[in-house]
Amino acid sequence: MKNKKRVFLIVLDSVGIGEMPDAHKYGDEGSNTLAAIVKSDKFKADNLAKLGFFNIEGVDCKEDVLNPIGSFARLAEASNGKDTTTGHWEMAGIISEKPFPTFPNGFPEDFLEEYSKRVGRKIICNKPYSGTEVIEDYGKEHLETGALIVYTSADSVFQVAGHEDVVSLEELYRCCEIARDMLQGDLAVGRVIARPFVGELGSFERTRNRHDYALTPTGPIIMDDLVKNGYDSIGVGKIYDIFAGQSVLETYKMEDNIDGMNITLDLCDKDFNGLCFVNLVDFDMIYGHRNDVDGYAKAFADFDKQLGEMLPKLREDDIVIITADHGCDPSTPSTDHSREYVPMLIFGDKIKSGVDLKTRNTFADIGKTIADIFEIDSAIPGESFYEKVKK
Repeated sequence: MKNKKRVFLIVLDSVGIGEMPDAHKYGDEGSNTLAAIVKSDKFKADNLAKLGFFNIEGVDCKEDVLNPIGSFARLAEASNGKDTTTGHWEMAGIISEKPFPTFPNGFPEDFLEEYSKRVGRKIICNKPYSGTEVIEDYGKEHLETGALIVYTSADSVFQVAGHEDVVSLEELYRCCEIARDMLQGDLAVGRVIARPFVGELGSFERTRNRHDYALTPTGPIIMDDLVKNGYDSIGVGKIYDIFAGQSVLETYKMEDNIDGMNITLDLCDKDFNGLCFVNLVDFDMIYGHRNDVDGYAKAFADFDKQLGEMLPKLREDDIVIITADHGCDPSTPSTDHSREYVPMLIFGDKIKSGVDLKTRNTFADIGKTIADIFEIDSAIPGESFYEKVKK
């Protein structure tokens, strides 16, 4: 290894900053997640503002700051899609030409018949559904019959819900692994998701025992290059799941955003040499999909506060990159992700202040930049901006 550095890549899941030019193709005209939450009195972003968050091109919902201490860019998504897997894969180096399939009318009956045989359980629902509403509407039948509640959403997902007293976690995970093996070719959804829940009829509650089963990455990713060159590759939150564990050598599950940042703060005190890749999913899962503007804004303020706790913990050679994977505007009628630009902040003692990198063509520029930071060769696409921002 040529150098010793730590890079913290923090993904604010769904914090988009305005519609992309092709948003109309996705039904997302006018979407702007950041502009929606700024209007809430729960919103606060003092630390992000100092770093240059509101200096990013196209962000006009708050005034720029003079002399921001970070450098910044607006990133366009080159892939076709607007989901979690596509966004994370792109920043790691995979540009997806073909979007993952979605199933607005449910999954094919012949597939479900075979799936039912393999898992040994009846299947109910098979429609796009809200995760909280589906267990209320189908929970009674599930409790009575033990049938799996299978549903999807506007995303490329196959979701399996089961009450923990009816379907053990081990059994639910086994059923999801079977689905993941079966969902190939034209049925190759981005994620199979185990959705366990607990409680009584009329008061069901989803638990934190969710587990995602992603497709194996379809090409090389920056973590492959890091591991090959002897660097550490750490995942916090659902990073391990998103990349099906590929080249994520150490992983930490989290309870919520605050816990995820607490884990990251603890890792700031740890001696490692490589990448710490963090996903903070609550913005998307808890607030964006439920159109909870105030909740989203409060979660953003909580992150900003913890970011303030992180700054003094950073070492001389540390570099932090903050970005997002798509939008999920909580102020629109849709509860789906939105096709938006995403922010990018990069900062640290060895990073120049106030460099405006304008709008860049792909999230993959992040992966390419990380390769440059560690001085390793990488065949992933994208254009590094490290030379423009390093001191």
